[in-house]
Amino acid sequence: MGVTEDLADELARDVIKAIEATGDEDLVAEIQKVLGAGSQTAEEAFLTAVRVRRANIKARAHLVEKLKKFKAAKEAQQTSGE
Repeated sequence: MGVTEDLADELARDVIKAIEATGDEDLVAEIQKVLGAGSQTAEEAFLTAVRVRRANIKARAHLVEKLKKFKAAKEAQQTSGE
């Protein structure tokens, strides 16, 4: 990645951590405004990084849930087969 994307991704990670710690979903919009005032390119890269990272977090959580259900079903099947 280039400098813009690297910096935006680092900031996105930090903002997502801050949201997880505080529950303040408005942080993305606040940071977006600050970035947009200085650089539209940085703003767009930040928003993209936030969307990609949040989508990845949701997808990973979905995968974990599916694996838990699969494991539980497999264990139930083994228990009932004994």
